[in-house]
Amino acid sequence: MNKQVPVQRNDYIDVVFEDLTHEGHGVAKVEGYPLFVPKALPGEKAKIKVIKVNKGYGFGRLIELYEESPDRVVPDCPIYEACGGCQLQHLSYGGQMRAKLKQVQDVLARIGKIEDVLVHPVLGMENPWRYRNKAQVPVGELEGGLVAGFYKHRSHDIIDMETCLIQQEQNDTVIQAVKKICGNYGVRAYDETSHKGALRHIMARYGQRSGEIMVVLITRTPELPHQNEIIQEIIQQIPGVKSIVQNVNSKRTNVIFGDQTKVLWGEEVIYDSIGSIRFAISARSFYQVNPDQTKVLYDKALEYAGLTGNETVIDAYCGIGTISLFLAQKAKKVYGVEIVPEAIEDAKRNAALNGITNVEFEVGEAEQVIPKWYKSGVHADVLVVDPPRKGCDSSLLETILSMKPKKVVYVSCNPATLARDLRILEDGGYKTVEVQPVDMFPQTTHVECCSLLVREDN
Repeated sequence: MNKQVPVQRNDYIDVVFEDLTHEGHGVAKVEGYPLFVPKALPGEKAKIKVIKVNKGYGFGRLIELYEESPDRVVPDCPIYEACGGCQLQHLSYGGQMRAKLKQVQDVLARIGKIEDVLVHPVLGMENPWRYRNKAQVPVGELEGGLVAGFYKHRSHDIIDMETCLIQQEQNDTVIQAVKKICGNYGVRAYDETSHKGALRHIMARYGQRSGEIMVVLITRTPELPHQNEIIQEIIQQIPGVKSIVQNVNSKRTNVIFGDQTKVLWGEEVIYDSIGSIRFAISARSFYQVNPDQTKVLYDKALEYAGLTGNETVIDAYCGIGTISLFLAQKAKKVYGVEIVPEAIEDAKRNAALNGITNVEFEVGEAEQVIPKWYKSGVHADVLVVDPPRKGCDSSLLETILSMKPKKVVYVSCNPATLARDLRILEDGGYKTVEVQPVDMFPQTTHVECCSLLVREDN
């Protein structure tokens, strides 16, 4: 063991926690050596057991709390300790808001070297429960019966779940009913080890505004045993069901969906609205899981874009057109690009659904399509990016710097990659004016941000 490490595995030590990691672990330091401990909060004094020691940091387990944080609360969820779905139910909602704000400020300073930017308090929810409009849970077997729920933290053991407090109640109803129906007809759960069994996952989607429900059965086999009887039972037991879909995934993989999707009963899509924009949602559509907070986030993006009706806007990573259609209400013209062909089909369908004609969508990589548009005379006044967790592709950032739009509105789901990308844009002549964190996923460690950048020479 490296002599510089001041603790050993299996040591019991008394510590004071001083921070939270982006995964929600408490951070204590022993002679400057950080120890990460799940379920511990800043300000708490505790006895911990050291369970893992690396060169630069270690992990511990909470043994006894001597002094609790005033922000510590008793989690409402009966399976919180075992389930890996939420990380912060033991922290009051006010405490979660402060922790997320600090997380954003810290990474902007540490990774982005951006310290003089205005970071607003996090926009949270009035009721931070029951917000998710999509549930997708793995199915397993226990003592001959089907179980369905989330995986235990850092494992593939399924915690059977009767209710999930961050899911819409309708999704709970669907998961429980489908689990029971399939179990009654003897449908076997998929087994990862043997690669046998039929039912891999159950997915429920709920249109919060429309009340429409979609049930998706993800199976290993093209045939679903007792398919007709199961469909009839689902229709009878779940009011509001508009669509029953099967997706076939025959591969040995952790990826949920396979390539083949077919409608077993009802419609191919259900509908929902964010603000005044209506969306058609298919089984595989990417659609924000918290529509209330999505509107908060997109309203902020619209505010930062500052559109007057004369601007050309480019939406990189446009997905099914959610931000594009919001922007199109105030812009002269919006161009959206996205690498997933099905998403672009959805985006075109959603534009037509809303009678929005001043948008144009194209399939491809943003860093290839946008320069092509630029050469053909499309000069963006505002460029909006909403990339995946890994942040913007470096060649897209180079494209932005060479095109020089007056404003960049950066919507991010990962503060660390946001900070990295803001640094690159700042070095290329942009100034980060302000950052607005939005709590899209209460009770978890995730935080979204909307950032406004303007060119220094404007």
